[in-house]
Amino acid sequence: MICPKGCELAPGETGDCRVRKNIGGEVVCTTYALPCSINVDPIEKKPLYHFLPGTPILSIATAGCNLHCRQCQNWQISQAENVVASPSEIFPADIAQMAKTRNCPAIAYTYTEPLVSYEYTYDCCVAAAEAGIKNVLVTAAYINPEPLREICQHVFAANVDLKSFSDDFYRNVCDARLKPVLNALVTMKECGVMLEITNLLIPTLNDSENETKQLCGWIAENLGVETPLHFSRFFPQNKLQHLPPTPTETLLRAREIARETGLKYVYVGNMQDSEGESTTCPGCGELLIERRGYTVRQNHILGGACPACQAPIPGIWE
Repeated sequence: MICPKGCELAPGETGDCRVRKNIGGEVVCTTYALPCSINVDPIEKKPLYHFLPGTPILSIATAGCNLHCRQCQNWQISQAENVVASPSEIFPADIAQMAKTRNCPAIAYTYTEPLVSYEYTYDCCVAAAEAGIKNVLVTAAYINPEPLREICQHVFAANVDLKSFSDDFYRNVCDARLKPVLNALVTMKECGVMLEITNLLIPTLNDSENETKQLCGWIAENLGVETPLHFSRFFPQNKLQHLPPTPTETLLRAREIARETGLKYVYVGNMQDSEGESTTCPGCGELLIERRGYTVRQNHILGGACPACQAPIPGIWE
């Protein structure tokens, strides 16, 4: 079983994700080979800051999600009952060839939840790996351990949206639970996937200093202090339009807390902050990668290390 929700479907019924359906007694993925979005993005948009900086990444999405987050920015395709997908089927080998044609060294499965369309995402990962293309998951990681281990055999990196460190938040805002996500993060780490984590800070819901300390402490203890963490600024959308944007001071304080916890690579997003967008050496403080938004202005990392003190910098740099 792929999803922790474990929907039991009678013939003709569709799961909570809206894309898995019981057809003739077999649960099938109705979005197979029918992506609803294909774009070329900068890798920094995922966001991934320690994986092939400054390169383009082919980004594909299929409809559906097994979470129902009130803050979702892509709710039109993740939550819609009927999404207009591509007019013709685009098979995994086609996706791999598309990445090569567009000079993308990697493919991101993103925008919605790629793991609810598990069979398609898995087959695309296999085809891409065979073609020498690296795979990236951008995911909420709401998946059971065994299927996750299977797909991680073909995945180089992932950005996981850790929405909160509160189970109440997951239940009330996302219609999910926290524990399966934490389990998935540990599983991905065990499988050797290069992890980055994003935490969208939403005023009054998950932005308390205490919760930020708990989240950072868990990352440090279970994933390691070198795990990159992105704090992202919330803007009103979907079902949370009554809330204000996150004050920039909240993100900067969260970054301080994370660094006080011992995390070495902490970033802020959806706001301009030259220090919070750039990568510096945690040993000597040397500026390694200067970013402005999704643009890399300078990259001084040499051979995966700081050029000033030769300290290794975790990531996939070339």
